[in-house]
Amino acid sequence: MILYDPAQSHELVDFGIEIPVMESRASEAFRRLSCDPRLGPRVGVWHVDRVVERLTRGDLLGAHSAAYVDRLFSDKLESEIIQTYELVDAHGRFHRYNPANAKLPLTDLFDRVLVRAAGTLQCCRIALRSGFCFYFGGGMHHAQKERGGGFCLVNDLVIALRRLQSENRIASAWVIDVDAHKGDGTAALTAGDNTIATLSIHMAAGWPLDQPERDAAGRPNPSFVPSTVDIPIAPGEEPFYIERLRDGLERLGRALQPDLALVVCGADPYELDELPSTAGLKLSLGQLLERDQRVYAFLKQRAIPGAWVMAGGYGRNSWRVYAQFLEWVLADRL
Repeated sequence: MILYDPAQSHELVDFGIEIPVMESRASEAFRRLSCDPRLGPRVGVWHVDRVVERLTRGDLLGAHSAAYVDRLFSDKLESEIIQTYELVDAHGRFHRYNPANAKLPLTDLFDRVLVRAAGTLQCCRIALRSGFCFYFGGGMHHAQKERGGGFCLVNDLVIALRRLQSENRIASAWVIDVDAHKGDGTAALTAGDNTIATLSIHMAAGWPLDQPERDAAGRPNPSFVPSTVDIPIAPGEEPFYIERLRDGLERLGRALQPDLALVVCGADPYELDELPSTAGLKLSLGQLLERDQRVYAFLKQRAIPGAWVMAGGYGRNSWRVYAQFLEWVLADRL
């Protein structure tokens, strides 16, 4: 199943934000699937066209501190958004942000984020029923307990899993993160919890691992909390990516088999990605298809329901990563 709500906007330009998140990463991927001669006639079978789930303030407390959630629901919201999306640099100048071009108040972005996070929960519910769902949204894996970061205001992954656990829909889960950047927020939020195991295969250097390991007060930076399985890939090691992913999945597979796997399917390792901070990992379309097929087969062989979310993918070409995998996977499932 594909969860894609055309009413949801992916672009940030309405808020004056110039981060290259393109509407095409969802719309063009869906168009390709709809035009496929095998899949198009059966679109009514595989397409769920509305995000109907909603999150409460209490749901956010499943992942974040009360102090942070209070700030999100206060007059401090705008400053939290500015920090999370890195809209002001160290010199106080606007960075990838032109408020003069904004059509909507910056604070309205929070409403969109909450709907996107609710979509991840809905994707999980569909996956539990059908075995597989891919959501055209979600994957905000950098948000930490006390703050947002890396364009992630809340951690939809942990919020969804905690909600499902509280409802006794699942007891345990895996998070398999193949985004270019380390899934640092998810690792920190689930550290010490043996009901959620995490795997992250990511750039060995660069954001978020280029930050200080401790702040000015000596407190440890949660971005360095290890995942259950971490697979750092250094520049030039791309030929070994698939082999290392395979080995990492086997290590994860030694953990208790979960009720659900959440796959953070970032397109930003693509060699044509347009966000500068992804330059440390450059995979071809062929490598990315093999990546996604390997994760899918790993879960299918173990009969583990898979909820997949988009996560990072920047610029004009990210839709290609999603479209090629979903053409393959829908053909398999239908």
